[in-house]
Amino acid sequence: MAEDGYPSVYVVDSHATLPPVPPKLSKGKRRAGVAQTLLFLLVSVALCGMAIEACFIYRLYKPESATSGSTSKLAGEDATSPIKMPSLDILPSKPVAHLTDGQDVVHENQTMAWSMDADPLLHEMDYKDRSLVIQKEGFYYVYSKVSFMDTNVFHHSVHLKTKLYIGKSIPLLKSRKYSEGSSNIRSNSYLGGVFHLYKDDALFVKVSNISKIVRHKSFENVFGAYMI
Repeated sequence: MAEDGYPSVYVVDSHATLPPVPPKLSKGKRRAGVAQTLLFLLVSVALCGMAIEACFIYRLYKPESATSGSTSKLAGEDATSPIKMPSLDILPSKPVAHLTDGQDVVHENQTMAWSMDADPLLHEMDYKDRSLVIQKEGFYYVYSKVSFMDTNVFHHSVHLKTKLYIGKSIPLLKSRKYSEGSSNIRSNSYLGGVFHLYKDDALFVKVSNISKIVRHKSFENVFGAYMI
């Protein structure tokens, strides 16, 4: 209290400066901060994804190796021996056949036979009496290859039996090889062509001399057809 009961008079200095105001963040700095935070989150998510993927890969391959090892031991086989992987059964979209020669087959006269023990490919086609039997009408590419010891004369042909022509077979493809003298040199003949075939048509391969056929490898003599 001032003297005489009157309140004291405070003097205000008009020239005094106000306290400083905290600076505001600019828009550029705010955006930079948000971008850094977002980048950090993305990197963290990527690292987590890589860690999870590594765990899945480890679990995927680890049990297989353990299982294969235990299987070999139970079977009494050497652990280092190769293990055959199961093949996928993928069916062709159209009829197809591919046959090879084999020691289990017996050729008859001039007609070649084909092995059923050498994993033949037969899809929507049958093999009967040394012949491929068509089950579905359409255009087919027919082929045959034989290996033989070269002689003076050698014939190789593909024939057709059909209900449309009763009697003798119809030659579809044929090759003739003539040479001077008996050279006994290994040679081969390949035939191929496109034909319109009907259901139950039968295709077979003939040669002039069965005894001249080379039969060391199954893939040296092949016969097949596929729909186009």
